[in-house]
Amino acid sequence: MKIEINGSSFTEDPRPGQCLRTYLRERGWFGVKKGCDAGDCGACTVHVDGEPVHSCLYPAFRADGHTVTTVEGLAAEDGELHPVQRKFLDAQGFQCGFCTAGFLMTTAALNEDQLTDLPRAFKGSLCRCTGYRAIEDAVRGVCHAEAPSAGEAVGRNLPAPAGPQVVTGTARYTFDIDVPDLLHMKLLRSPHAHARITAIDTTAALQVPGVHAAFTHYDAPERHFSTARHEHPTEDPDDTRVLDDTVRYIGQRVAAVVADSEAAAEEGCRRIEVTYETLPSVLDPEEAMHPGAPVVHDKDAATARISRPQNNVVGEAHGEIGSVETGFAEADAIYEDTYRTQRVQHASLETHGAVAWFDEDNRLTVRTSSQTPFLTRRALCALYDLPEEQVRVVAGRVGGGFGGKQEMLVEDIVALAVLRLRRPVKLEYTRAEQFYGATTRHPFTINVKAGARRDGQLTALQLRVVSNTGAYGNHGPAVMFHSVGESMAVYRAPHKKVDAFSVYTHTVPAGAFRGYGLGQVMFAVESALDELARQLDLDPLEFKAKNIIGPGEPMLSPGGEEEDLHIASYGLDQCVSIVRGAQTDPWDAAPDGWLVGEGAALAMIATGPPGGHIADAKASLLPDGGFDLAVGTAEFGNGTTTVHRQIAAGELATTVDRITVRQSDTDVVRHDTGAFASTGTVVAGKATLRASRALADQLLDFTAAHLQLPRADCTLAEEAVLHPGGRLTLEELHAAGAAVGVEFAADGHFGGTPRSVAFNAQWFRVAVDPGTGEIRILRSVHAADAGKVMNPMQCRGQVEGGVAQALGATLFENVRIDEQGAVETAAFRRYRLPQYADVPRTEVHFMETADAIGPLGAKSMSESPFNPVAPAFANALRDATGVRFTGLPLTRDRVWRALAESPRTSRPPVSP
Repeated sequence: MKIEINGSSFTEDPRPGQCLRTYLRERGWFGVKKGCDAGDCGACTVHVDGEPVHSCLYPAFRADGHTVTTVEGLAAEDGELHPVQRKFLDAQGFQCGFCTAGFLMTTAALNEDQLTDLPRAFKGSLCRCTGYRAIEDAVRGVCHAEAPSAGEAVGRNLPAPAGPQVVTGTARYTFDIDVPDLLHMKLLRSPHAHARITAIDTTAALQVPGVHAAFTHYDAPERHFSTARHEHPTEDPDDTRVLDDTVRYIGQRVAAVVADSEAAAEEGCRRIEVTYETLPSVLDPEEAMHPGAPVVHDKDAATARISRPQNNVVGEAHGEIGSVETGFAEADAIYEDTYRTQRVQHASLETHGAVAWFDEDNRLTVRTSSQTPFLTRRALCALYDLPEEQVRVVAGRVGGGFGGKQEMLVEDIVALAVLRLRRPVKLEYTRAEQFYGATTRHPFTINVKAGARRDGQLTALQLRVVSNTGAYGNHGPAVMFHSVGESMAVYRAPHKKVDAFSVYTHTVPAGAFRGYGLGQVMFAVESALDELARQLDLDPLEFKAKNIIGPGEPMLSPGGEEEDLHIASYGLDQCVSIVRGAQTDPWDAAPDGWLVGEGAALAMIATGPPGGHIADAKASLLPDGGFDLAVGTAEFGNGTTTVHRQIAAGELATTVDRITVRQSDTDVVRHDTGAFASTGTVVAGKATLRASRALADQLLDFTAAHLQLPRADCTLAEEAVLHPGGRLTLEELHAAGAAVGVEFAADGHFGGTPRSVAFNAQWFRVAVDPGTGEIRILRSVHAADAGKVMNPMQCRGQVEGGVAQALGATLFENVRIDEQGAVETAAFRRYRLPQYADVPRTEVHFMETADAIGPLGAKSMSESPFNPVAPAFANALRDATGVRFTGLPLTRDRVWRALAESPRTSRPPVSP
């Protein structure tokens, strides 16, 4: 066996059945990623003799006698980037970057003819973050990144600091490290939706060569916790054990086997003998609330913080403003219908996983793909009675999150194994496990009733919401409460009422997902108001514009007004104007016989969660005159690292390349709640701003005292402090401070309150073939009120990625559950993710506002673009066809069937 890899020869034989991907990674070529195990995503693409292959499908032995090139081998020996790597860097054609190596290797192998047909060229490559526009720009050679300039960082298109590492494959994600003496964990999962384990025998598993241990519920702590991570743990019910003697969904972990190899661990799992007593199950949330339905969690309501366990209601909200009965009596038109949204998988390309070990100081170290390293440390310490100083949690670069990694799904069981075995242990989910062992977006059923007068004034708005939280309540109550907040508060109506329920069922658990419930309810509210406007013969956009709240108005929801939430800047009127302008543009061409329509939707979201979200930062002057910035928040394509450097550079009058960022490591800084709820800029960024300002003041104060000058005569500039007599370089300043025992370092803190709101509007023009149900997006326009935009290039990418992800949920993504409760779509090829050809180039417009609360006038813009997409699309489809679709996804077969039955569009039946 002889393989040449990136210019070096390797002669080790592969293991029987080993694929090329694992063979390469075991030899340190970590730029080759695992995203699907099935050749569906392209993240593992390498060249064999110059031809691109999916290395997860390519047997390693077939590479014998061939030359293999990974993304690390694209660059020249002198370090000069390959032209394609340079293009991706200049265009910033990535966000989390986990898929980037695959796109680079695919692009590098394209000929001129293939470059003219990118939809076909990228058919085997998936990106969950970017929305593909940035990738196309990279291929076309478009440059977006600007060169840094001292003190002029905020508001510019400055590149991500990890960009060079991303495009060369040297950025280190969770498992891109070599851990000596590593053991591997695999999980045995339940085949039943509801069962009690009456006996479990691991004897045969322990006899498998290489198996070191098998853990069951007898080895797990008795205490209950929630996998959800929030600053205040009491927001979520304590209903979960590390390993339980009762299983509540198909796919729940039953036992864990640790072995020298994944193969041995898998064989160990197969040999565990489990005796189950199957129990009645319930899959539908409405049925679950009926008296006599199987109880999912027979726990004490107060102790576990479950609203009504006997009725499977984990949380509920009821409230009324005014009297909806009076409001509907005053209405000239009333619209009522029931809307349904489906389960959606986060589908981050990097699966859940963690590796843990004891360091040289005998501290437990956990390296994990997490949005919440500090909260995960806190949870592990509580679970295993460990002092915080004895546990370190590190998140490397995270390959996508979208809320799915605001959970503790793997760290607890890995820690259990390491604590028992005192050996390093790794657990990495397969793609299938992501579907049946992680979490999904909450499926919702929303009954909406709205009334208005002939003049277009809303009189009443009423919602009944049922959210299916699955077998465990992680995020269930919080998502439910949030879903009926800003979705109702954005509209003025004197009479509002809500009844909302978060309900247990024996299905895969739901969790945090981009938008956190707002997208589901906004689909119903925005669709209903569009239909109500049509009943009144009013333009839907003008009808909504008449009823939206204005600056300074109270944001009233029947769930209660949040006192720390303010309209600290207002750009919703500008968003409406952008959409109005799009409506007046000339019509785009559509095929003959196709139906054309347009639709819009509005959205409001809080820039941060209620109840506080803590961030700490520390800025320091280094001996070489550069700066160190330590922040707790994680980087997973959200771009916080870039923004934090820009904020600090602006305050410290330097360039971003002179600021080193250390982050998402519990040893680096005090505490950070985590990178979720759109807080990376507005909370952690504010801590960075305060730390940087404090350090700038410290530098100027010391210089003035050191030189015996008035403070006003000293000015911070690039690499020096200027004064009337000349300049004191930052290196000299650091040395002067060190000589008298002064360390130039400052802390910044923000507690996440008060909070502001951000606004968004989405507009589509679509064409529909009534004979086949095919839909083409003719134009997509998004208006975003992000306050002062820190980095337009990066923020635009967040919007485009949010729109693309929402289009997937709108058009085809659906985690299907069979009649027994098992997930049927446990692979990308059975779960339809948006590909390059599916996503239009969305025109993104930023409003001109500056927030009074956010750092330097900024607001959040990572979650909010998702929320108005589905209703805007459904409204455009309604405008084109006359059919109101009340359920997602809007798959082609559903559309065709509805149109075939519609009097307005009916034609002779045609096979879809």
